[in-house]
This record gives sequence, C-alpha cells and structure tokens, in this order.
Amino acid sequence: MTVRTLIVDDSPTMHALIGRKLAADPEIEVVGVAHDANEARAQIKALNPDVVTLDVEMPGMNGLEFLERLMRLRPTPVVMLSTLTSAGADVSLAALELGAFDCYDKARLQLGPSGGYGEPNLSDLVRAAARAQVARPRDMAPAPSPVAAPAPIAPVAGKLFTPRANSMIAIGASTGGVETLIALLSEFPANCPPTVITQHMPASFTPSFAARLDRLCKPTVSEARPGAPLEVGRVYLAPGGERHLE
Repeated sequence: MTVRTLIVDDSPTMHALIGRKLAADPEIEVVGVAHDANEARAQIKALNPDVVTLDVEMPGMNGLEFLERLMRLRPTPVVMLSTLTSAGADVSLAALELGAFDCYDKARLQLGPSGGYGEPNLSDLVRAAARAQVARPRDMAPAPSPVAAPAPIAPVAGKLFTPRANSMIAIGASTGGVETLIALLSEFPANCPPTVITQHMPASFTPSFAARLDRLCKPTVSEARPGAPLEVGRVYLAPGGERHLE
C-alpha cells in the first residue's frame, strides 16, 4: 500500500527537505504541498491524503488551530513537525492532546536516512500514522443522544485502589499515550498505589508532560529519579531518551 502524503509548511525549503526524506521511501507518495491552512484545507478535500505532515508555525491560522479543526471535522492521521526543544515541548504536547499521531523534530531533517538518535525517522512515522485509527479527542467528540445514554455505572474506584502491601501499578504507553494517560490518571484518587509510567516521548517533553499531569490529576506526578522510594499517592514518569531506572 502506498501512503499518500500531504506536506503542509509555509517554507519552500522545508517542502524540499520533507519531500526528499519521504521520496526515499518507496511506500510513500507525496501527493501535494500546501503553504497555509487555506491551501491545506483545499488540498485535503481534493486529494484525500492518507497522512498529513503539519508545521506548527504557519501564517494566519497556526498549526495547532488547524489541527483542532481538522480533527473535529475530518479526523486524519497527522505528524506534526516542530522543534522538539524544551521551549517547543508545551506546543508539541498540545498537538498530541489534540490528536496528532506523533511529533518529529525538524532538526533531524538534515540527518542521514536513519534519522539519528535511535528514534524512528520521518518515513517510519508517516507509515505508522497511515495504519493508525484516528478519532476525535474526547473533548471534541459529539455528545451522545440523551435517549441512547446508558444507565450510570456505580463507581468502582474503592475496589480498584484497595491498599495492599507492596502493590504498585506499571504502565507502558507508545504513540497515542498522551491523551490516554491524561484520561486514565485523571480518574486516579489521591491515594493511588505507587504508579510508574514509561511513555514513548523525547527527553525534552517529559518534564513538561509530568508537570501537566500533576496539574490535572489528584496524585502527585513527577519525573522519576534513580533510587526514589515508591510512595502511595505518587505517579512517576520515566524521563525520555535512552535511560534506565531502578
């Protein structure tokens, strides 16, 4: 299967770099380019691409605004291109929460075919995105019909989080994990068992993501540190990158 891809970026130089990276993969076809949100909207309607690569910084409507509208009106696999620095982490996390499949560091476009750092290259992400099932984020999903609404279910948190000696929860998450972890941990009570999480995410993202989870959730959420004791009511997010913890 050939993955038909639309490139959305206001820079002709970036069009060339992205197109060159994707053209090297025989399973990917670049079907069009767009310089802003208006062109992107028209191209998506005309070409119906399998995947869209989308720049965060664009004139007029920026990438996040366009992504929010696209996921609400016509959910499509999107790979965001941004600078995956500490400064860009919050913007990139917002894109993942809005439904972007993944984010790719623009700086890596200058690297060789492997992409560097032992991480997936752009072609890998585009092909994986084409296989993903895309749905509206929870806060954008249409409200269910009142007639069809199911009967309320009695809460079971007390049963799930009955304290037990030496109990803990371990969670591993990959692409799509940002929105899922927010939904899951927002239901955790303040006295949850010690919870450890590994999320596929660049090292520059995990401090911001841990801080965001801490603001949204009742337990205390922080980046994990070697040798830290596992305590009730705390969630530990492993730092990104090729690091190991004990």
